[in-house]
Amino acid sequence: MQTLLEMRNITKTFPGVKALDDVNLKVTEGEIHALVGENGAGKSTLMKVLSGVYPKGTYDGEIHYDGQLAGFAGISDSEKLGIIIIHQELALVPLLSIAENLFIGNECAKAGVVNWHETFRRTEGLLKKVGLNEPPAAQVDSLGVGKQQLVEIAKALSKDVRLLILDEPTAALSESDSQALLDLLLELKAQGVTSIVISHKLNEVRRIADTITVIRDGATVSTLDARKEPITEDRIVRDMVGRDMSQRYPERPRRAGDMLLEVRDWNVWHPEHAARQVIRDINFHVRAGEVVGIAGLMGAGRTELAMSLFGKSYGRNISGSVELRGKAIDTSTVAAAIRSGLAYVTEDRKELGLILEESIQRNVTLANLIDVSKSGVINEAEETKVAERYRAAMNIRTPSVFQKVVNLSGGNQQKVVLSKWLFAGPEVLILDEPTRGIDVGAKFEIYGIINELSAEGKGVLMISSEMPELLGMCDRIYVMNQGSFVGELSAVEASQERIMSLIVTE
Repeated sequence: MQTLLEMRNITKTFPGVKALDDVNLKVTEGEIHALVGENGAGKSTLMKVLSGVYPKGTYDGEIHYDGQLAGFAGISDSEKLGIIIIHQELALVPLLSIAENLFIGNECAKAGVVNWHETFRRTEGLLKKVGLNEPPAAQVDSLGVGKQQLVEIAKALSKDVRLLILDEPTAALSESDSQALLDLLLELKAQGVTSIVISHKLNEVRRIADTITVIRDGATVSTLDARKEPITEDRIVRDMVGRDMSQRYPERPRRAGDMLLEVRDWNVWHPEHAARQVIRDINFHVRAGEVVGIAGLMGAGRTELAMSLFGKSYGRNISGSVELRGKAIDTSTVAAAIRSGLAYVTEDRKELGLILEESIQRNVTLANLIDVSKSGVINEAEETKVAERYRAAMNIRTPSVFQKVVNLSGGNQQKVVLSKWLFAGPEVLILDEPTRGIDVGAKFEIYGIINELSAEGKGVLMISSEMPELLGMCDRIYVMNQGSFVGELSAVEASQERIMSLIVTE
């Protein structure tokens, strides 16, 4: 097989940090090559070097592409050779149509005039290739995330892609959308498109990858050929984290205490469509020291339930009662919910959980400024002391608590979100997809934090789309479908099959 890409001894340094240290990567033509590693290992940095986001001269080492020494001054240079990168944060313009997005900067035009007939004709052909049955004039913000991901791939195909790079392509997708995207990558492979896929979902990596390169702490650890022998997840994990992780979920004694949180007859209507009920007659409880899961398919209403409980952040005409330790509490606003002892770790940490351009220090104290201030003035020395305490306790990997959160890896960002809410001193933590988009090592650390909270007598309500995570961490699991709870299973009773059967039979 012919080598399409070879990156030799790539070293990239940022102020105070060596992000890549003599990394080597070889990709053969027509394969799907997976790039895996913990958050902050250097995967995305390596791909930014390749695509020209970090231009030639800002790194050491060589890039050989299609047998030629290459170095790109910017993304346009790499795209001319058919190297297209799709970042985790999609680069689409929401208020433009699919057709406009596909050809933005690459218009079907003559003498400055766009040929819309040709644009729409080509768009229809590209959408057919990626299996997307949407009109070219459809506005992008009317599409779900899964369909937007397909638009990004169609956009890449419009540029005669030879090497397609996808950074966490299924991180925000439902199970069915993820499977459809993986099937599409296999189809593109059959058509001769070479792909590099960065992913934390090792089951997906094992399904589609011909070759797997593992990066740890900015260095290449191993390259595994899945065509020669089956590669187990345990083998990949061992190379990723540098240690054996046969126990993915840390052990903890399961001892439920007194009744902590009770929610009765909870009903929520859609904030914009007054006739549509989103949450219907929900009843549940969480005991002290319990980790209680909520399972369900995308769109079941899990996040809507969590947000409506936390200060009525979602919905209208909300009714029902919430009690903490047998007493009714006020959850009418976010501030009231926090004072009452609730905390909510949102599934979207970048949009709703953090102020990315602010420091770790400022983010950690956001939900409890009163404890680091006097007469309305923040005591910065005290704020720093608090941030340093959580930096140590949560093992947040950063040179300084004054570092901007935007510069942290996904796992470390999630630890900052958790720190923020722990500093607020809650009795009950609602965790919405607490390990989404982070690697197995960081997941294990967060599971350990959840177990510590349980040992302290806190209650944890955990929403997750990963059933093995719920089964590995929870004492009980409520199963949700179409805005209602359709079953409750103890840890002993629960299995993926039981959960799915409850969902599909209701």
